[in-house]
Amino acid sequence: MTDPVTTAATVLKDHRASIDRLDAILVYTLGERFKHTQAVGKLKATHDLPPSDPTREADQIARLEDLANKADLDPEFAKKFLNFIIAEVIQHHKKHQS
Repeated sequence: MTDPVTTAATVLKDHRASIDRLDAILVYTLGERFKHTQAVGKLKATHDLPPSDPTREADQIARLEDLANKADLDPEFAKKFLNFIIAEVIQHHKKHQS
């Protein structure tokens, strides 16, 4: 007979291993994303374009909310997450402007 505590511990360990892998994927994905946004910031600075693009940002938020709904993720969380990333990107873009 299988001990329920041992079974729970095994399942918990498996979930945590998956979470750790997903965290690594998130970090590397964000790193790749920021490489591209850094390139965009340099391009904008070179061509004297504003660091912020409110139309693009609104489109991205709407797109992410839709993706969140499809992924069964709270769209408000997704929106806050993207707004955080956008704010960070704009700060990077502003650094390239100076």
